[in-house]
Amino acid sequence: MESKIYELIKNAERLREKSQYKDSLDLFKKALSLSKKHGILDGVLDATIAMADIYRMVGGFDSAIKNYEDALEACEALGNKLTAADCMAGIGLSLRAIGMWKEAIRFIKSARKIYEKEKDKKGVAFSLWAEAGALRVAGNIPGAIEKFRESKNIFGRSKDKSGVAYALCGLGGTHRIAGKFKDSMDYYIKANETFKGLKDKFGTAYSHCGIGNALRMKDNYADAVKHFNRAAVLYKEIGDIVSYSYTVWSLANVYKIKRDFVNARSYINKALRNFKKTKDPRGIIYCGLTLGEVEFMEGKRKAAVKSFLSALANAEKHDFKLETCHSMMLLTAAGGSQTAVKTACYKKIGVDLNFAGIPFNMP
Repeated sequence: MESKIYELIKNAERLREKSQYKDSLDLFKKALSLSKKHGILDGVLDATIAMADIYRMVGGFDSAIKNYEDALEACEALGNKLTAADCMAGIGLSLRAIGMWKEAIRFIKSARKIYEKEKDKKGVAFSLWAEAGALRVAGNIPGAIEKFRESKNIFGRSKDKSGVAYALCGLGGTHRIAGKFKDSMDYYIKANETFKGLKDKFGTAYSHCGIGNALRMKDNYADAVKHFNRAAVLYKEIGDIVSYSYTVWSLANVYKIKRDFVNARSYINKALRNFKKTKDPRGIIYCGLTLGEVEFMEGKRKAAVKSFLSALANAEKHDFKLETCHSMMLLTAAGGSQTAVKTACYKKIGVDLNFAGIPFNMP
């Protein structure tokens, strides 16, 4: 029976590597059921942690956390410290995705302590990458850049090309937020070349979306849309609803800038439905801000202010510093006031953005 379980796990892993998550999940579920039935604890652990990773990839964060917690229990029973650290990092990444960045950092730091104790360099690099992402969500942009750099350097010394490329994507996104659009483009292009060489479908999509956003920030909308469309096709194939929705939101911004409000609204609504489904507060905030801009440009000032206020309340509730700044800037613009508060808010968090009013090409 053990050989049958591991054959199922092996086939499920093959499908997962090809980003065929739905079929992979079905096989892992079968392997888990058989492992439980026959009391094969290693099989239970392998299948549970793999299922958690897949749920996280496709936006099922509650299911991901539940499976990571189950896997953590199995790790404790088996005395498997490194896999326990992987589970903690996974819980951290899932919490980060639903806006709970403070709790996420606690789990990720606990994982890193184990990686350091066990001298697992790639684990340390991975935990730094995960923490950098949580700091980016929090709006601590200089801190995020520092951790992404640390992560990239350790992955580089470990000759882990994939790890380096993911760190490059992190640096690309964080430099875009910081207002350094050329640096952002350079990081994403390097990552894209690596991912294509590795035939990593998710990484390729991730870097195409990043290149698209860097082009959008340089007002090159035609090429930006080409990269967004490439990313969207790949994300759809994979079934990654969260990343797909951020790509759709980026497309909404292109149409907003072009004052094509019909398409802008259509893309906002599509992204918003998905963000509500995956309980992603940042995604919901971004859709609210972009919708508010569209409403303002359509002459619906009251509706716009309502959208901006709702986004501001949500950003403050989750202590998202960057999104709080965006909301304040847009509220200021909707009120017609041109005060110094506009750039002061960004400068405070290490971001160099020139907010010139609505429409705002939001990074």
